Formats: sequence, structure tokens, C-alpha cells
Amino acid sequence: MPIAASELILTSKNRIYHVNLRPEELAQTVITVGDPDRVPLVSRYFDEIEFKIAHRELITHTGYLNGKRLSVISTGMGTPNIDIVINELDALVNIDFETREVKSKPVSLDIIRLGTAGGLQADVPLGALAITDCAIGFDNLMCFYKQNITTEEQAIRSELINHFNPSLPCDPYVVSSEKSLVNDLQLDGVHGMTATCPGFYGPQNRVLRGSVVLENFLDQLSQFRYQQMPVVNFEMETSAIYGMAKLLGHRACSVSAVIANRQTGEFDPNMSENVDRMIQTVLEKITALKS
Repeated sequence: MPIAASELILTSKNRIYHVNLRPEELAQTVITVGDPDRVPLVSRYFDEIEFKIAHRELITHTGYLNGKRLSVISTGMGTPNIDIVINELDALVNIDFETREVKSKPVSLDIIRLGTAGGLQADVPLGALAITDCAIGFDNLMCFYKQNITTEEQAIRSELINHFNPSLPCDPYVVSSEKSLVNDLQLDGVHGMTATCPGFYGPQNRVLRGSVVLENFLDQLSQFRYQQMPVVNFEMETSAIYGMAKLLGHRACSVSAVIANRQTGEFDPNMSENVDRMIQTVLEKITALKS
């Protein structure tokens, strides 16, 4: 059954609407970054760039590094953007744009997020790599999708709610990483849970002039453990990436450079250097993966 034009929106040049890509312009290994300016910081290490595509804040560079084809795409900030980007990346590989029908043989992408985050544990140093084994979504994106929730994900969610009971201002969801991709990358860093929030200030317990509902949210979250696994960092995209990837049959891994420590109040004076180090480290690991 063809997908209606109102649901799968293609331009006159047969490009999917928001990311502005054609299927041949996307690699099967995709790096996502929030900041559009970070796209060229990644692609400058490519040996060759085939395509440079831009639409709004969504910029994509596709090319080769050590013989491996890669795409890097900016998502902008927040889980609503992730809903758009991951759905459209999936459509590029799993929907025939000519017939508007889902292909019979699904394609799985490797989606690796390179982000920045605030550390939630005092012993996580600035510049460390936080590798998300499990994401806690304080946004509401995945509430609109049918989810296949594992026993462990449900257990983490239940223990989290009990930990805060009855004070959580929203209904969280939990999504695990694709362990095979995390294991394949073999990254050195701090493993644990990531809290994904729908904003940078109040939702992450930052107070400038607006008051917040739960004043000790940061402290309570930093104290939460599931089988000794802590919440390592705060950010704004990972739960949606993990949730949408799992829903659509892709592998996802989120890696963040810790640029602030919320317990000590420090901000990384060497942020640019540490982000670049993260990029180089992850690119080296990605190109070592079997195609």
C-alpha cells in the first residue's frame, strides 16, 4: 500500500523533506551531532567528501574514511528534532521513493551520537567520554509510539519512580543501548545511564530566574542506582535516538564529552580540544568495524 504524500513528504527533486536527502546520499553508518557547526569538525577527517547537503539546521556530509563510507548529520537540539531525523533516515533506506512502499528486506543503520553533556557524578572528570548503556527519557516522545519494553527497562523505570516517589514531575521511559554496537566500538570511558531532558534549564534543574517544581531533582537523580549503575550525565537527545532506533530496527550508541560537572560546578575550559579528541577517537573505532 503506497504511503500518502501527506505522510511521506518528498520534494520535487525526490528528496525527503526535512533532511533534504536522496537515498544514495546516505551511508549505512551515520554519526549524529546536535550542532550544525560540528558536522565539518567531523568530516574534515574524511579522506573524501561525496555530498554536502543543508536544509535549515540539518546539515549532512557523506564521504569515506579509510575505505568506510560514513555520513555525519546535525540534528539540532532536543528530542522533537530526533523524531524527524531518525524517521527520515529510516525512510531513506527502508522505503522505495518511487512506489512509496516499504521495502520487503529491512536495512539496519548504525547510528552513533557524538554529543556533549553535563556530568552528574562528582568523580566524572571534565573531558571524560560518557557512554550510554541505558537512557532515561524525561521527554514524552516515545509515549506516542508502541514500544517493546524489556524486563530490565521496566525494572529500571519502576525503581526510578520509587526512588523519587511521589515527586517526579513527569512520566519517564527507559531505553537500553544496542549492546552489540557498544561492544563493537570498544570505547574507553565512563559507562552508565544518561538522563535525557526536554530542556537545558528547568528540566536539568538549572535555576536562573524561573523557579522549578523539584528543587532537589539533580541530587536525587545523581543518587539513583540500578544494580550499582549510576546516572552519569544529563543531555537532550539520547533517549529519543535509542527509542527510535530500537523501534525501527537500527543499532544506536551515544557517546558524550563531559563538558560540565553539575556536582562541582565546573565547566571545561578545554571543551573544543576534548570534543575533537572524542571525534577522532570514535572515528578510529568506527572505521575499524567490519562493513
